[in-house]
Amino acid sequence: MKINSQNQLYRLDECSSMDLDTILKQNENSVVLLPLGSVEPHGPHLPLATDRLLSEMNALRAAQALHTHHVNAWIAPALAYGVTEYAQGFCGAISLSQSLYENLLIEISEQYLKAGFKLVCWINHHLEPKQLAAIKEAQTRMNAQAPHKRVIAPAVVSRRWGRALGQEFKSGACHAGEYESSMILNSHPHLVQQELAQTLPELEISLSEAIQKGRAGFVDIGMEQAYTGSPATACAKEGERLYQAHTNMVVTEILENLGLEIEQ
Repeated sequence: MKINSQNQLYRLDECSSMDLDTILKQNENSVVLLPLGSVEPHGPHLPLATDRLLSEMNALRAAQALHTHHVNAWIAPALAYGVTEYAQGFCGAISLSQSLYENLLIEISEQYLKAGFKLVCWINHHLEPKQLAAIKEAQTRMNAQAPHKRVIAPAVVSRRWGRALGQEFKSGACHAGEYESSMILNSHPHLVQQELAQTLPELEISLSEAIQKGRAGFVDIGMEQAYTGSPATACAKEGERLYQAHTNMVVTEILENLGLEIEQ
């Protein structure tokens, strides 16, 4: 059986079919964490895969924490594409339709549940309105006829968790700004063009407010370089704090849904 020796975690794509079947039969609280991403411009300084990288690191940290609570947590291969209509007009904005994305979530998750997982947790860092709508609708459809929740999707945009993510996030001016740049600096510093980030002026454009007003996308909003917020003030220390907040969110909601006590 292949085990990640550094983190003592099971990675679903590194496990054999036979080993997985045995472990699922021996553990009634098996959970699969499905990182969700996008292929989308994140300013001139962050990679197109930013949302996927954030979700994968969030899943890794959450899985590690869940193992300390005796929850058998597995990290699934990420669903790397998402709904990215707001970024259209920029090179590298690759979008799925909302309906296709919704159906992908359902079909993939149904297969994990059929295999023997008790709960599927979608971990999402891509806040495109139609992506969030697809996640919400897919979750509703999957849980509608079930006696217990089969899938959960902890949401950073909820009042419960959003307040722990800093002022920039709460302002809505947080696409490839200090918020996301800090986390990528913490986990994938080699993928951040730091010298370029230092030259980018702060843009106090609230993406969330613009969306509420019906603006059509990044270009219409005035995000000429596909970012908003303050990339220049990003730091790895803040990224660590943000990852800890995200980990707490995922772990807490999983333990709650499994009916397990949350140790303080």
